[in-house]
Amino acid sequence: MDHLTETWKKIRAIIDKDARYKEEAYSFVMAALEESISKLSQVRHVSAAELLEGIKHYAIRQFGPMAKEVFNFWGITTTEDFGNIVFNLIDAGLLSKTEQDCIEDFAVGYDFRKIFEEDYFKR
Repeated sequence: MDHLTETWKKIRAIIDKDARYKEEAYSFVMAALEESISKLSQVRHVSAAELLEGIKHYAIRQFGPMAKEVFNFWGITTTEDFGNIVFNLIDAGLLSKTEQDCIEDFAVGYDFRKIFEEDYFKR
């Protein structure tokens, strides 16, 4: 079985256990993580803060001022939701973490309304 098929099977298994987030949310987080890593000078672990920053920039490029609405449709309303998604992916063996990483690291993120709506139009 190819790697992509196995990944999607694991994501579907996550959703069977935790239906809070749509499949697209997992795909988006994986893509944002990949892009965040690609922008580093060398491949290394990405912290929650770095990932949240990468998610923010990726979302703005992908969805513009509709980012908040897209996230809401996927079940994501706060940065803590990204933490839940990341830790679901870790539990499924699709991502890894260090001993210092914890889900609470995602709680100190940003306000979606401010970042994706108010600040978007100030650019």
